[in-house]
Formats: sequence, C-alpha cells, structure tokens
Amino acid sequence: MTALQPLHVLPSPRHAPAGIPLPTHAQGRAERAMAVTAPEPYVQDSLAVDFAAASDEQLFGPQPTRACDLPDPREWAAHIAQALVEVMHGIRPPSQVMRWSTPEVYAVVARRGSRAARRAARQRGQRTTHRTRVTRVLVCEPADDVVEASVVLVDGERVRALALRLVGRDSRWVVEALQVG
Repeated sequence: MTALQPLHVLPSPRHAPAGIPLPTHAQGRAERAMAVTAPEPYVQDSLAVDFAAASDEQLFGPQPTRACDLPDPREWAAHIAQALVEVMHGIRPPSQVMRWSTPEVYAVVARRGSRAARRAARQRGQRTTHRTRVTRVLVCEPADDVVEASVVLVDGERVRALALRLVGRDSRWVVEALQVG
C-alpha cells in the first residue's frame, strides 16, 4: 500500500478583492450613474484545497493498523483458529467469525460449516461431538501490519495444522488467508 500524501494547503492570497463602490450623496448625478453602470469587477476568493491527494477509499476505507497497536498475535491466532475450526465443524455459527475474517475466508468457512451441520443432522446419534484443542502456535511477522501463524491442533483423534495470515485493519486482527491441513 502507498502511504497517504499530506494535504497541501496553499497560502491565502495577498490582495483583498476590490469591493463595489457605493455612490455618496456628495457625488453628482453623472458620477453616480457612471459608478452604477461601470463598477469594478468583483473577485471572489477561493478555498485552496488539493483534492487529488487522497481518494475516498484511502480516507474512509479499511485503515491499516500496526502490530504493536494490536493484541498479542500468538494468543489471538489460537483463539481465532479454535473458532474457525468450530465453525467448520458446524458447532459454532459462522456469524461469530464474520468481523474477524475477510469475505473470501468467511465464505469458505461458512460453506464448510453448513455442510458439516447437514452431515451431522443426517448422522444424528451415530457420532459423538469432540472439542478441538490448540496445542501450539508459531508466529512470524513479515511486515509491520501482517502476521503469519501456524497453528497445530488436536481434532478428535487427528492432529491438524492451520496456516493463517492475519492483517491489522481498523484496530483489530483480520484473517486474510486460511489454509487447513
């Protein structure tokens, strides 16, 4: 991303606009007629603002947030990985992770969760539910507002790995990419 350019404010003009002269009572009729018909042109001042400096998307869109201004990424990655796996198993509603994931990640997780919930409804009573446990989180920080986390978790009798790419946006971590192994 490019850094926002500063707003350029131009200095105010050095001259004052000429006002429209008003006739006085001491002036003659001819002078008053001349003053009314040929006034000096009025010059309006303008506001000097550079609108090309930043677009609306840059000003009002998602704002990057540095990692030092956010919670601990290791602990946060463990919590969000737990929540994402529970959504994918159909145990937790997908709306609970909507705020902390991009629309692409949310769509994938919600689709897997709905399939798992339908499958569980067909196999009612045959399978016991199990809780997924996070055992290890490894974190690296390739950029100031980006964290990549590898999460190892125990899912029933299986050991699984999740790879997450967390991006600091609007004062919170957002899952931008997710890979389940």
